[in-house]
Amino acid sequence: MFDAAVDAASPASRLPSFLPDPPRGRTIVVGAGKAAAAMARAVETHWPEPLSGLVVTRYGHAIPCERIEVVEAAHPVSDAAGARAAQAILERVRGLTEDDLVLCLLSGGGSALLAAPGEGVTLADKQAVTRALLKSGAPIGEINCVRKHLSAIKGGRLALAAAPTKVVTLVISDVPGDDPAVIASGPTLGDPRTSAEALAILERRLDTVPDAVRAWLLDPRSETPGPDAVRADVRMIATPAKSLEAAAAVAREHGYTPVVLGDRIEGEAREIAGEHADLVQCLMALTRRRRGRWAVLSGGETTVTVRGGGRGGRNAEFLLALAVALDGLPGVHALAADTDGIDGSEDNAGAVLGPETPTLARRLGLNARDRLDDNDGYGFFQAVGGLVVTGPTLTNVNDFRAILIDPSVASREFR
Repeated sequence: MFDAAVDAASPASRLPSFLPDPPRGRTIVVGAGKAAAAMARAVETHWPEPLSGLVVTRYGHAIPCERIEVVEAAHPVSDAAGARAAQAILERVRGLTEDDLVLCLLSGGGSALLAAPGEGVTLADKQAVTRALLKSGAPIGEINCVRKHLSAIKGGRLALAAAPTKVVTLVISDVPGDDPAVIASGPTLGDPRTSAEALAILERRLDTVPDAVRAWLLDPRSETPGPDAVRADVRMIATPAKSLEAAAAVAREHGYTPVVLGDRIEGEAREIAGEHADLVQCLMALTRRRRGRWAVLSGGETTVTVRGGGRGGRNAEFLLALAVALDGLPGVHALAADTDGIDGSEDNAGAVLGPETPTLARRLGLNARDRLDDNDGYGFFQAVGGLVVTGPTLTNVNDFRAILIDPSVASREFR
C-alpha cells in the first residue's frame, strides 16, 4: 500500500499530461521541493523545444538533468545554498517578455529550500525562527505564513519578479486541503494572509521574537501581494488523496475493507495516534461479532512538540504512541511513513508496528512510554528492527498511515 501511494505521485508518470504548450519565445524552468529534480527530469524528457532553468532540492534528492541546473540545499532549516539558489532563480526570471514562459515546479519542502530573506532579515534570523517554530509544534500553515512574510521570493513575489511573462506552476501537494498558496509557501500565488498575522504567530509560539524579524514584519514592505495581484495558472499533478485511493485499491485486492479517514489529518502525532487506537478497538469489536478485515488509511501532516532529547520524526512518534495505546493488541499491524522517504531529519521514512513489538521491546529493556516521553520514536524502532528505510522517493504527498486489522493473522516479524 505504501509503494502504491508513492507510485501514484511519481513525477515521471503524472507530470507530462499537465505541461502547457510551448511559447513563441524562451522557456525558463524554475522550482523547489523534494520532488523538484524528478519533476525537472520529466519536463526535459517531454518538452520538445529548447529550455533552460534551475531547480533546488533537498540534499540527497538530486538526479542529473541535461538542460536544467539542479542545486541541493538544506531542509527543514534553510542554509546558504538555498539562499544562493533563491537569488539565482529570481535572476533567471527577470527581464523576460510576454512571448516567454516560466514553468515553475513546486513540491513539499520548497519553503525551506527557497531561502531569500527580506530586507534587514538575515539567514541566521530565519534559521532561528524556523527551528523554534518546528520545535513548538506549529502546524505547517502557520510556519509557511511566517516564511512568506520573511521572504523576498515566496507569497507571490516570484511571479511579480517574472512579470509580464506567463507563469505556469505545476504542483505536487503535500499539504492538507491541497491549497497551492501553502505548498512551498506559494511563490507564484498571491497571499491572503498578512504580516500582522505572521507576527502574531511568532508572539504566540516563541518565547522571544528576534528584533530584526519584528522590525521587518512591522514594515509595510513585508506585506505579500494579495490574491488579486497575481494571475496564477496552477496545475495540481499529484495529491495525497489520490495516493490514498491507490492504497485503498491495494487493500481491496488483498481482501481488506478500506476505511479512509482522509488526507487532512493534523494535530499532535501522539493525540492522533490515540484517536486511531480508539477506532481500531471499535473495528476489532465489530470484527469479533462478524468476520471481516479492515485497512485504516489516513494522510495529512501531524506535528510534534519536542520536550525530550530523543531522535524521531512525526511518523515514528505517531507509531510509538500507537504502540503504547494498543499494547500488543493481537491481529493489528501498522505502518506510518513519509512519502518522501525521510521522516523529519532522520534517515528513515517511518516505521512498522506489529502485535509482537511491545513484547520484543520489553525483552530488550525498552519502555515504550518512557521513549515516547523522550520523543525517541527513532531509537525505539531502531532497537526492535521496525524502521522503514527507503531512501529519497523523489516525490512528496505527505504522511501515509495504514493499520491492518485481522485477528486471524498470526504475529509476524517485520524487518
